[in-house]
Amino acid sequence: MPFAVQNSNIESVIITSALPYANGEIHLGHISSTYLPADIFGRYLKLDGKEVYHLCASDDFGTPVLIETEKKKIKPEEYVKYWHDKDLEDFKSIGIIFDSFSQTSSRTNIHFVQYVFNVLKNRGLIHEKQVIQYYCEKDLKFLPDRYVVGRCPYCDATDQYSDLCEKCGRIPDKILDPKCAICGIEPVKKETNHYFFKLSNFENELEKWLNENMLLQQDVKKYVLNWIVEGLQDWDITRDISWGVPIPNTNEKKDKVFYGWFDNHLCYISCLIELVGDIQRAKEKWNDSKIYHFIGKDIVYHHYLFLPAIRIGINKEYRLPDLIPTRGHLMLQNHKISKSRNWYIGLRAFVDLFEPDYLRFYIASICNYSQDDINFDWNSFEEKINNELIANIGNFINRTLTFIKKYFDNKIPRPEEYDDEDKKSLEEIGNIGKIVGGLIASNEIDKALKSILNFSSIFNQYFQKKEPWKYPQGSGSTLFVSINAVRSLSLLLEPFIPFSVEKIWKQLGLQDNIHEQRWNTIGEISLNPGDKLGDIEPLFKKVESDNIKEQINKLNDR
Repeated sequence: MPFAVQNSNIESVIITSALPYANGEIHLGHISSTYLPADIFGRYLKLDGKEVYHLCASDDFGTPVLIETEKKKIKPEEYVKYWHDKDLEDFKSIGIIFDSFSQTSSRTNIHFVQYVFNVLKNRGLIHEKQVIQYYCEKDLKFLPDRYVVGRCPYCDATDQYSDLCEKCGRIPDKILDPKCAICGIEPVKKETNHYFFKLSNFENELEKWLNENMLLQQDVKKYVLNWIVEGLQDWDITRDISWGVPIPNTNEKKDKVFYGWFDNHLCYISCLIELVGDIQRAKEKWNDSKIYHFIGKDIVYHHYLFLPAIRIGINKEYRLPDLIPTRGHLMLQNHKISKSRNWYIGLRAFVDLFEPDYLRFYIASICNYSQDDINFDWNSFEEKINNELIANIGNFINRTLTFIKKYFDNKIPRPEEYDDEDKKSLEEIGNIGKIVGGLIASNEIDKALKSILNFSSIFNQYFQKKEPWKYPQGSGSTLFVSINAVRSLSLLLEPFIPFSVEKIWKQLGLQDNIHEQRWNTIGEISLNPGDKLGDIEPLFKKVESDNIKEQINKLNDR
């Protein structure tokens, strides 16, 4: 089902990407499910003339951050600021640009989260309840989430967190042989007071929203609806730690804060508040826009239930999402990515070795629109870059440009009378923008890229069949059609490989108006006879097999 923004008169589009946790570097697994699909979609919309806001932030709060900072004896604020800044630079290195990249610990977000809590509480949607929780008698603190480690009841793996076994991927109902993650002693159990959000009150409204929203992925919607049928439980939204959004207007001690999943999705909205500088303007902009939340499949529960329920709970002050594009995880050499087992590739490490567009191209080519996991394979990467990006796209662009440079003094030749092959090729140029645009709008970015590759293949065949090298001075039509196809190809590719497209525009001599281009001009023949090209040089460098073998060996040696 296509996104509803294509050919729409909506004022703007707001895209959000799931917040990266401020506790480590961005790796390839993060990029594939969320940030690259969101960036490709946003770039397409901007080319299509839409007003687009891509919003994100670092997710600063939670027990893992607090544990690390206690071990390192540094302030949490300093720690998360370091990762916020580093993550932003890493995103930029691969061309993923946000209009706002804030922090959940920002003053704006803290105030907004407290405002939402107060509205929910005043509407009777928050209640208090005594819960039993682990408590460390040595460190004199309650131990939520990752403060407790132990043995997994499912796979018997040791040194696993109480909220997630990283070996088998399951969430233990009850961790065995529990130990305090800080001091290592066995904790006791004590009562503590927590606040709960009445998620169970929203079963009917959530079911109605899910059934009426035809844009949501059917497979995701199906099992979310099953959760509702089974009955939703009220949601514990507080934690007994000192690092988080303080609970407002209570007599609680300072070491009780909101659970990170209560505040982090609200940061989507506070990012916009920060960006426009006024809460009322932000609310108007949010409600006048289409809203798309890009996520991975591991946070479906939070985005399909908690997020809409809270917005409904505050009287729908802020528009519910129109679509929540959800994708599976990225495997690495057919194994699950795991930072704890050192089985991952950091984003910055990758772009230090290869062009960032190579990663964008490869991930986009395998990134299907489903919850199925996909696999990063070094040999497949080499094959796709060398055989598809370079031998197909790069070959057509380079042979067209170098031929014009060699035989026409680097100026676009005047076409002769078009023959049937020329006319057929001009039709391909006229149609391709709508085809590819429709696929990107439908979130089928892998299929969109496949259509672009097919378009390039058609023009490689056209060039080969016309054989301009046999009669160079009589090849004006071939070169004129081909150079306009190069221009169309560059616009088609801009959402996918923006760094390379900038090089193409310089070689076309159009660098001065690159940012003025629009998607709806892809089918136009806008380059003119006599237009002078820029400096011509190969766009891409072949990926060497020895380099790929080296990367595989590095992984296997870990």
